[in-house]
Amino acid sequence: MGNAELHSIHVHPVKAFRGQSPRQASVEPWGLAGDRRWVLIDAGGKVVTQRQQPRLAQAAAELLPGGGIRLSAPGRAPLTVPVPEVTGTTTVDIFGTKVEAVLADEDARAWCSAYLGEDVRLLHMDDPATRRAVDPLFARPGETVSFADGYPLLLASLASLDALNALIAQGEHAQEGPLPMNRFRPNVVVSGTAAWAEDDWSRIAVGEVTLRVAKMCGRCVVTTTDQETSVRGREPLRTLGRHRRFGNQLVFGQNLVPETPGTIRVGDPVRILE
Repeated sequence: MGNAELHSIHVHPVKAFRGQSPRQASVEPWGLAGDRRWVLIDAGGKVVTQRQQPRLAQAAAELLPGGGIRLSAPGRAPLTVPVPEVTGTTTVDIFGTKVEAVLADEDARAWCSAYLGEDVRLLHMDDPATRRAVDPLFARPGETVSFADGYPLLLASLASLDALNALIAQGEHAQEGPLPMNRFRPNVVVSGTAAWAEDDWSRIAVGEVTLRVAKMCGRCVVTTTDQETSVRGREPLRTLGRHRRFGNQLVFGQNLVPETPGTIRVGDPVRILE
């Protein structure tokens, strides 16, 4: 385990959009700086992700200095969206939890709605320290999260992806593999471990930052969505269902909660503390 290191970092400024892969990132209590601070909602106030709109895989969001974003997508002129002024909030329904956030401008609504072909609104989480708590079953009091599915960071390992791809190659949908890591939309990818080693971790250090492993990450239909084309297949859920079923969840990756803030960098050593 002595050679485990941080292979890559991934920040997704808008939930469900394509993100960026910086060489370093600041770890804040609620996740990587700038990660999933923006989200789309439908006319009923519910979060819109690739679950409902696989075309979001082809839309990209670039984080700008100061927290604004630049949106781009096939067939659309790019749009710069500033951080909105907090004059009031709108309720976001994220998987049954109500969270307050701030509406972006009308240009953002028009751009996103035209791309998806439905009326959607873009919102920004103004205060991640107070807006949304992590599931209390797996969190400590006061721990919060942005618009990520449930936890501040998601970790995956190259060895586990290789092992999963080997299993896919033996299955009935072998032609769909091998799958790239972006199917799983992690924040941090680790190299130099054994396959599935992360199942047994409780606390880790990445460079100067320590993180608690909260729980395994149950996977959904988004993982079957080609992030380049938006086309859906059967894998990896078919293979995860055979080989990586834990209770009622199909698992790939681990959800993390930061214990200390700091900066992580590609190439940082990854140490298993517990």
